[in-house]
Amino acid sequence: MSGKCRTARPSVSNSSPTPSWSRPRWARRWSMHAGRFLPDGKPGRMTMEISLKGMLAGLLLSSALGLGGTLVANAAGDEIVIGAPISLTGPLAGDGKEQKWAYEQAVADINKAGGIMVKSAGKKLPVRLVVADDESSEGKVASALENLIKVQKVDALLSTHSGPMNIAGAIVAEKYKKFYMITTAFPFEWQPLKLKYSALFFFHPGPGAEVPFQIWDKLPADEKPKHPALVSEDSPDGKGFGGAFEAAAKKYGYSFAVDDPWAIGATDYSALITKLKAADVDAMLVFGSPADTITLLRQMKELGFSVPYLHGWKGTWTGEFHEALGPDSDYILTDGFWSASYPYKGAKELGDRYEAEFKKDSVTVGAFYANAQVLAQAIEKAGSTDASAIHDAIFGQEFKDTVVGDLKFDDTGFALIPSVATQWWQGKHQLIYPDGNWTYKPAPAWDKR
Repeated sequence: MSGKCRTARPSVSNSSPTPSWSRPRWARRWSMHAGRFLPDGKPGRMTMEISLKGMLAGLLLSSALGLGGTLVANAAGDEIVIGAPISLTGPLAGDGKEQKWAYEQAVADINKAGGIMVKSAGKKLPVRLVVADDESSEGKVASALENLIKVQKVDALLSTHSGPMNIAGAIVAEKYKKFYMITTAFPFEWQPLKLKYSALFFFHPGPGAEVPFQIWDKLPADEKPKHPALVSEDSPDGKGFGGAFEAAAKKYGYSFAVDDPWAIGATDYSALITKLKAADVDAMLVFGSPADTITLLRQMKELGFSVPYLHGWKGTWTGEFHEALGPDSDYILTDGFWSASYPYKGAKELGDRYEAEFKKDSVTVGAFYANAQVLAQAIEKAGSTDASAIHDAIFGQEFKDTVVGDLKFDDTGFALIPSVATQWWQGKHQLIYPDGNWTYKPAPAWDKR
């Protein structure tokens, strides 16, 4: 089978911590000292752990009442069917485009090597990838997964993108006892649920939030921000990461001149921009979707407001971000989960393949490709697509030579990778952190570019 789908070296520790303008921050905050999320002690607010456990309990009860039994793995046939809910439409479609490509490439490479050896079948089986559009919506992830499981009869699952959507997906997979391999979700969202049929590799928001401050520490004194601002979307991811940024700022001796939740999907950010200008903000840490970040940047230019340092998470790394803004994307810093310059097996070749096809680079496709690598290797180790067997093949085990390096999963099913930072320059991501071959360029005013 081909890899086509049908729609329907930094050293890091693997320790695993547990985790509109006036609305207070989320009910959990990142403790830099404790290395985990702590309740803020304020009454009347429910933590994410409690609400997600309630969600899980409800879905499992529904499963028990509605299904009356478990679904069995069907890899005893002539192929292994891998399902993936992906954001083909909606605000995360730019992310989904890269994710879909990476999964397709991984499946094509697996099949080129003969498929996956499945002991229960007594032979190597080819892999077929089936994709369902989750429409960039938490509410649609469940229906996309149910279609993949109940209609498409998939054997196992690869994750969608973003924390809340992946948590929703993992809960559905738990309900149907189908293994769901995840990247791009924060461990503080996933680990408290103690799910059996999913595993995760990603970075912690605490260390990830320290990256801009580590970059600032290396800047000349006259380039260090004096009045930084935090603009983080009003979502579980945004609130969690926002708390991590606040803790990191305190650790490194900074305070935010503006620190406000950011309305998702708004079309007019003029009030926010006016507030940033009034506070003489000279650096911005921005956590939001590509669509919202593009809107914010366009309106900043219209109102003549720019900052030397603007670092985005979630919304600034996609090729669509650069295509929408063109040269105005220059100087913007991005997060990322991977770099083609990593010294790991297959990393450069994958990056070259992506650039040859799309005439641009990517800081994410390696993580998604590795997600498929881990699931394929786990099925081979397990000798079947049975979810419990895949669990045993991943939890507490190590996976070597992926394009993100060696992955060591702890007993909770979590493996740590580092966050990277790049700067857009003439249509390419230039690696700044971990130490790359690029020197940060402060952005001049719009009329000086």
